[in-house]
Amino acid sequence: MAGGSSKSALYGGLAANMGIAISKFVAAFFTGSSAMLSEGIHSLVDSGNSILLLYGIKQSQKPADARHPFGRSKELYFWGLIVAVLIFAIGGGMSFYEGIKHIEHPEPLTDPLWNYVVLGVASLFETWASWLAIKALYAGIADKKASFWKILSTSRDPAIYASVLENLAALAGLVIALTGVYFGHMLNNPFLDGAASVAIGLLLMVVAVFLVSRTRALLVGEGVSDEVLTDLQAIGRRQAGVQNLRPPLTMYLGPTDVMLALDVEFEDRLSAQEVEVAIDELQDAIRVKYPEFQRIFIEAKSITKKQRQLAGAAVFKPPF
Repeated sequence: MAGGSSKSALYGGLAANMGIAISKFVAAFFTGSSAMLSEGIHSLVDSGNSILLLYGIKQSQKPADARHPFGRSKELYFWGLIVAVLIFAIGGGMSFYEGIKHIEHPEPLTDPLWNYVVLGVASLFETWASWLAIKALYAGIADKKASFWKILSTSRDPAIYASVLENLAALAGLVIALTGVYFGHMLNNPFLDGAASVAIGLLLMVVAVFLVSRTRALLVGEGVSDEVLTDLQAIGRRQAGVQNLRPPLTMYLGPTDVMLALDVEFEDRLSAQEVEVAIDELQDAIRVKYPEFQRIFIEAKSITKKQRQLAGAAVFKPPF
């Protein structure tokens, strides 16, 4: 389940984007800037997305019931996908449309002071919101030396990686809008303002495509990394009484809710009660290092010495 850090990032982004969106729309109204209008749409969409992700977190934390025996953790992935679609369709699509419209029918730009003031204030708020999101992204990461892109692209929490990308895209959009407004006035060319709006739209579409790809992988049943799979097998083989185990099967149900299925062969000397104790010890050993494995299913088998000999004979094939 999403932790408090992801909620803090979302609440921070929501507060910043609501205020910024209003100020951008006011600036666009007084100056006629297409780039500022696109940025206002961008901030408004980001505000709505934060609300949807917060709703997804709340839904994902509902307890399991007869209709949802594994809980509802995947609700967060569903709403993460909806957010990605909205960024593409509303944020990117409307910004692109507004830019094309202003290129075809340019409007004379008025005093840009409003734009500069709003963009400056928005940059401060967006920087703060980005810091909160990136802080949440790095919270709980064991390998602090891993690259930012690796951490972002392997995050399993859409409330966090969507917030990071939205806020970074917002900062980039502010730079694009500022460039369009500045050069549009300096060169007395309103087409540049429309071009900035188109660029913002394309930027949001690229971000949305990444979010769709990442969230889709989690929705269809992405498992843990190869490193974790290898470590799980090592943990299993270290347990007393374990003879062998097949490669683990895993699936993310939520950011901190992972299902694990193990096929374990125990030594034939163990009694049924000892096998039960060994299973409990194996589950405890796994959860000590990986508490996100909230559901561990172990299929226990006991293989005898004779069975091992027969298995070895079946594998060996003479060359004649």
